[in-house]
Amino acid sequence: MKQPIISIKDLTKMYDEHVAVNQLSLSIQEGEIFGLLGPNGAGKSTTILMMLGLTEPTSGTVRVCGLDSVRQPIAVKRRVGYLPDDIGFYEDMTGYDNLMYTARLNRIPELEARQRVDVMLQRVGLSEAAMKKASTYSRGMRQRLGLAEVLLKKPEVIILDEPTLGLDPEGVRELLLLIKALSRDEGITVLLSSHHLHQVQQICDRVGIFVKGELLVEGDVPSLAKGLYLEEALTLEVGVKPIDNELIEKLRSLPGVVRVDEQDGLLQIGCKEDISSELSRILIESGCSLFHLQMKQYGLDEIYHRYFEGGEPNAGEIKRNTP
Repeated sequence: MKQPIISIKDLTKMYDEHVAVNQLSLSIQEGEIFGLLGPNGAGKSTTILMMLGLTEPTSGTVRVCGLDSVRQPIAVKRRVGYLPDDIGFYEDMTGYDNLMYTARLNRIPELEARQRVDVMLQRVGLSEAAMKKASTYSRGMRQRLGLAEVLLKKPEVIILDEPTLGLDPEGVRELLLLIKALSRDEGITVLLSSHHLHQVQQICDRVGIFVKGELLVEGDVPSLAKGLYLEEALTLEVGVKPIDNELIEKLRSLPGVVRVDEQDGLLQIGCKEDISSELSRILIESGCSLFHLQMKQYGLDEIYHRYFEGGEPNAGEIKRNTP
């Protein structure tokens, strides 16, 4: 079995009596986009700092690209790109010169550096603004310049801490599409830390919900929904006439149906799986007039807030804190 590119086991970080990260275990595979979700102060940034070897754990282990982040922090930094939530540039230098300076710090030969900088500026859509001073860049442009800077050393992993913070909707869309393309086209593993649930859901293969220093649960969105909502993984909203008790009881007896409720003239049918085709056939054969059918799946927003309401997952479906 292929070894994970990021492997964390029983990782704990304490500041005096305060536990910032508590017994965290997590594995991320090569080429995966993983979203680390949680409110401010949940311990996400502290976890990232330990991955990068910028702060030492109180206990536990963390390996990135097969390297021990505590014992080999410089080697880890050579293979990992990090984009913090607050990016700093030399404001009186152009975007191009900022990238060239970073390339020199990474000991990239001059000719190769110029070629890489040109490619990266084009990749992030900043070629036309390359000779403008960084002080004139908008927030979105600065984020893209930061991403170009991260990519200069051709990292195997990039870690993004709240990358969409302060961006307008179009800027968010462009940055998320760029991150997804990088992972797909370059095979780069992405760890994205955020509290913006909808944005993370758009691009992440898996997510982990992080609260008060603990990883409560991780997995893809369908498995999280299935585990948290037990057997009811999705809801079918059905507009049909006429609605009577006989029809409702008939629908409740269908395989895969968990519940049938009537709300505002529509039927809400909770299901274990998508039974839209079978449901449509039965309604039409019963002489009903079907005028509306929509599937509503549980998203990250519902899953996330369910945990804060005290919802418990189905242990058979969701793994807690899986290494």
